[in-house]
Amino acid sequence: MSLWVDKYRPSSLSKLDYHTEQAEHLKNMVQKGDFPHLLVHGPPGAGKKTRIMAIIRELYGPGVERLRMEPMQFETPSKKKLELMTISSNYHIEVNPSDVGIYDRIVIMDLVKTTAQTHQIDINGQRDFKVVLLTNVDQLTKDAQHALRRTMEKYITTCRLILCANSTSRVLPAIRSRCLGIRVPAPTNDEVKSVLHGIAKKEGINLPDELASRLATASGRNLRRAILMLEACKVEQYPFTADQQITEPDWQSFIRKTAAMMVSEQTPRKLLDIRGRLYELLTHAIPCDLIFKGLLQECIKNCDLQLKAEIVLVAAEFEHRMHRGSKAIFHLEAFVARFMTIYKKFMDVAMDDFE
Repeated sequence: MSLWVDKYRPSSLSKLDYHTEQAEHLKNMVQKGDFPHLLVHGPPGAGKKTRIMAIIRELYGPGVERLRMEPMQFETPSKKKLELMTISSNYHIEVNPSDVGIYDRIVIMDLVKTTAQTHQIDINGQRDFKVVLLTNVDQLTKDAQHALRRTMEKYITTCRLILCANSTSRVLPAIRSRCLGIRVPAPTNDEVKSVLHGIAKKEGINLPDELASRLATASGRNLRRAILMLEACKVEQYPFTADQQITEPDWQSFIRKTAAMMVSEQTPRKLLDIRGRLYELLTHAIPCDLIFKGLLQECIKNCDLQLKAEIVLVAAEFEHRMHRGSKAIFHLEAFVARFMTIYKKFMDVAMDDFE
């Protein structure tokens, strides 16, 4: 039994629920046969991966749905062995090179080279190239991105790259210029509601419009999260009620409580407690960007306009450093300490003025 988010994932471009005009353009591009490298970008839960798989299916037919998971072996110059899990069919291979950290350059060079040198066995495959899908391209190191730029030029005849990223700001201009950029915007609240009602109808359940609206708002226009929240609501209580409680993810409430601790007390002991909570989030694979964003949004609720601007500037500085550094915990903890300093000073001044 699969989750609804997988069960009702559209398999072709013609079945997509929103951004249908974009889907039509993509279909025309595939049919014309002039298929370039693609850079698909947009916020999480907007439907990037669904569109990419629909494009690959449009290229090769239903054969791409016969997937297999295989570990691939790589070797660094220092003879260190790396293993990375890949998902592939006879026509494409999908991999997340950022999983191996600083060795992502080796993965990209070896993977694309190996894929490009193996030609199609299936003569009815209608395409003389294979597709390499690289996810989280915006998290690759600069070395890996430079290697990717050289590789995509060298193997253009037998290999096409589809790059998937949340943001293009951390993708080199040299790579962006060699790809056709496809932006997948987050669906509107009405589009999220429409998809939720469609799933409820297929499942034969009655979904009140008020609850659908609240789910769309609570998901932050992240369709994947909205569908998961709908299924969680169904498990907790059915029949639905319009004012039914929506359970938020544990990590979200955990971040909110952590931010409340930062505001309630500014002492070294409290900072030590918060460090433990940050480690807890990181060990549960919560992305650093989400932690930063969650802490900032909760903290500035207690600040006036001048303080908000200062806190946002500090958060931007430490987030930038985090992406250039290697250990996220250093920069997260530094931001917490700086916030505590600024907030304590602000409160002391406010108390002096009050007296």
